[in-house]
This record gives sequence, C-alpha cells and structure tokens, in this order.
Amino acid sequence: MKKFLFAILLLSIGTSVHAQAEFYKGKTIRLVIGYSAGGTNDLWARAIARYWGKHIPGNPEFIVQNMPGAATLVAANYIYGVEKPDGLTLGLIAPALFFNQLGGKKEVKFDWAKFTWIGSPEETSEMLSMRSDTPYKTLDDIRQATVPPKCGTTGAGTPGHYFPRLLEEVLGLKFNLVTGYPGASDIDLAIEKGEVQCRAGTTSAFFGREPGRTWAKTGFVRILVIGGSKRDSRASNVPTIWEAMEKYKTPDAGKRLTTVLLSPGSFGRPIVGAPDIPADRVKTLREGFLKAMKDPELLAEAEKRRWEPDPVSGEQLQTLAREVVSQPPEVIKRMNAVLAN
Repeated sequence: MKKFLFAILLLSIGTSVHAQAEFYKGKTIRLVIGYSAGGTNDLWARAIARYWGKHIPGNPEFIVQNMPGAATLVAANYIYGVEKPDGLTLGLIAPALFFNQLGGKKEVKFDWAKFTWIGSPEETSEMLSMRSDTPYKTLDDIRQATVPPKCGTTGAGTPGHYFPRLLEEVLGLKFNLVTGYPGASDIDLAIEKGEVQCRAGTTSAFFGREPGRTWAKTGFVRILVIGGSKRDSRASNVPTIWEAMEKYKTPDAGKRLTTVLLSPGSFGRPIVGAPDIPADRVKTLREGFLKAMKDPELLAEAEKRRWEPDPVSGEQLQTLAREVVSQPPEVIKRMNAVLAN
C-alpha cells in the first residue's frame, strides 16, 4: 500500500512539472520595470531576466519593459490590473508603495497584500548623501541651516522621499524635496549639475553602480546617515539613524514610527504579479527565481557589479505585505502626517 501511495505521489509531482513545462514552453514572460533605464533597480531586473527563464520548466523567454511614472505607481497599478493573471506578466516596483495605500491616495488601484509576491534579490538600507562642496557637512549643519538643502526624488513611496521626511520628523532636520524626476540616473545628473545638493536612496544602489562608486572614491558626495540597524562597513564612519536618535533624544514614539517607515528595506526590490495567478504557476515562478539567484553566471555578474545578493522569498514577502498594511490607526495617522508633503 505504501509503495502504491508513493508511486501515486511521484506521478502527481511529475504531472505537475510536466504541466508547467507545457504551459511555459514557447511562452514569453514580460517583466515590467517601474523605473527608468539605467538605475540599480533596472539593472537588477534585467540581470535576473537573463537567467530566470532557464530555471523555469519549459524555459520561457523573458522580455523587459520600462514603465516609469509616479514612483512606480503606474507600473504597480498596471500589474495589479492585468486582465489575465496567468503568470506571464510580472513587475518590479518600489518597496514603499503601501504608504500610498495606507494614506488613502485615490491613484492607488491595488491592494498591497493581494499582489502575488515572487521574490526580491536583496534587502536594502536607506541612506542620505550630500554634495561635499555644500555647507551641509553633518546632520547638525542641516538642523541649524536657515536654508534647507534641496534633495531630488522621483516621488512618494521611494526612499528618496520617505527617508528625508522621516529624518525631519525624528531628528529635527529640514529638506526642500524636489519631486518628479523619472529615475535614479536623472537625479544623479541633477546632483552633478547642481540642481539639487542631496538625495536619499539605498546603500546597495549607491555602492553597487556608477556614479555612486566614483562619487564615494573621489569624495564628490558624503554620506551623512544610514537607515540600517548597524553601521555599513563601506562607510564605517557614518552613523545610523538609531545612533542619531539617541544623540538627539528622540522620543520612543518616534522610534516606533522609524521601525514602520523603514520596513520597505525588508522588501528590497520586490517582483510581483497580479492577484489570483494559479498556485502551481506561482510556485514555479518563485522556485525559478530563487534558483536564478544562485545561478553562477548571475552571481558572477553581481560580483562584477559589486552587488551583494541576499534574496528574499515570495513567501516571506507575502507575509510581510500582510503585516505592513495591518497597522493600528494611530500609527497610520502619524505616518500620513510625516509623508503628507
């Protein structure tokens, strides 16, 4: 009897794999990138797409499409509303878009918890960098400045927006946020041209691509604070936001708010699909993603680019997504107040 049941199990597994191979064979998976070309999110998505297909039964082709707009909100709405949730259209979106949902923004056409979460190549930590030729050498300089520095950002829902706003709330800083840039490369150019003096982003993006690596090497910019729980070895002299909150005696309520607002770092660079993709295809996509993240060729490319892969599974992201949109009213109220402008 046991041998019979075992044989049935093997047959079932084989049938499932065959079914997926038959479905994806000859198909093309479209990976929509919610950012403009050239930034770290774009480069990561394109790198994954080059190797993902060979780790999916049937070996589907991957094509990538940039769909920038409203800090990836355009892409997120598009992915969520795909007419056929068949697992052939996926997207890489900003990890903090749930802020817009919690804020009741009418432009949001998705439910964060209902996306099909596929995976993320890494977790990230926020950071603030400043041109070195400005008067703003330290956080104290920003606190005491009569004219706040201009920071470039694409818009709400990205580290470039929420991290400066958090620093204002818990450290008493002040920034003039210039919104509307299509992507990271556009902000980099604005900094080089002197349109803005600073930007917030992630440590992985800064150290993992140009011009961040050159800027760090030449001292063109300096990092003033990092959002991680511990200092980054690549900028060991830079304090964390937690150290700064101790220095400036931030109340416990501010520290709780910080925990919530920095949760996007755990999402990293999330890849999602529409709700209701068939469960067997979700399993196939997730498994294929994690296998692709271990592909020797992808790892070699990551090493060359000085990326530090630390993949997060779709199951982990799904759990986190449900948690972050289940905040008590008082936390949501304060979050919305911080992100209001």
